[in-house]
Amino acid sequence: MMIRTTLSAAGLAVMLMAAPLAQAVDADPAQALATKEGCLKCHALDKKKQAEPLKAIAKKLSGKPDAEAIVLKQITTGVKVKMEDGTEEEHKTIKTKDDAEIKNMIQWILSLK
Repeated sequence: MMIRTTLSAAGLAVMLMAAPLAQAVDADPAQALATKEGCLKCHALDKKKQAEPLKAIAKKLSGKPDAEAIVLKQITTGVKVKMEDGTEEEHKTIKTKDDAEIKNMIQWILSLK
């Protein structure tokens, strides 16, 4: 299972790097996926909740050539993140395995700046 997830994430990373960010983002399905996956429980669009606002993340990653890969790693591998209260916990991973949905959501997040 771990190997399949790693390979899937690696394949998606290659796909994300090969596609330009300027590609049209379908915002409604992206936001629906973020809601379904629980992203918006901790992240708001433009205000601080338990975690950084999505617009702040987009702004912080703006102009970085590996921005999509950074977000992909964050949402698919369960890396440690620092919470508002200073504690660290594993970032929740998304359950969907649909690469197109994941790519659209990542591009939507990065377009929020």
